[in-house]
Amino acid sequence: MADPEEHPTDLPECPSLGGGGLLPAELRAWMLLLAATGAVEQRLRTVVKATLDVSHDEFLVLCLLAEQPEGGLRMTRVAELLGRPKTRLTYQIACLQHAGLVTRRSVCGDKRGIEVALTDKARRLLKEASAPLAATVTESLAHFMGPEQCAAMRGLVPDLTGDAHAE
Repeated sequence: MADPEEHPTDLPECPSLGGGGLLPAELRAWMLLLAATGAVEQRLRTVVKATLDVSHDEFLVLCLLAEQPEGGLRMTRVAELLGRPKTRLTYQIACLQHAGLVTRRSVCGDKRGIEVALTDKARRLLKEASAPLAATVTESLAHFMGPEQCAAMRGLVPDLTGDAHAE
């Protein structure tokens, strides 16, 4: 956990529960979610660069590909899921390919279709980096929100592993 001087221990109450502001509860909750996401992303950038030596955007590509049980994803689908222009994604994929982290191959029956997949090197690096990356997310949220808000936010995301993750 980070130094208590760095982050106040008396965290504000969840804006979605408090009243008195001009915004409706749903909008206050959305703003809290955006602020928490931004805080996590900001801290992750540093850890991702130090542990994987890739940019945050390249890391997001790796994460998407890591969730594919076998094979990869079409470039157009990656761009769609990340909300990125295809030209920007093409550059990111080229950087990842140069680093030996992804492969590109033509999709059978589609002249223009390109599928990208993780290499064994990328799988190994992601596995090794997963603990410090997960700790960064947990710590970032804990510094920004109280335990109840963190639990509520985790409750919004489906449990993909089938395990309940308790703190």
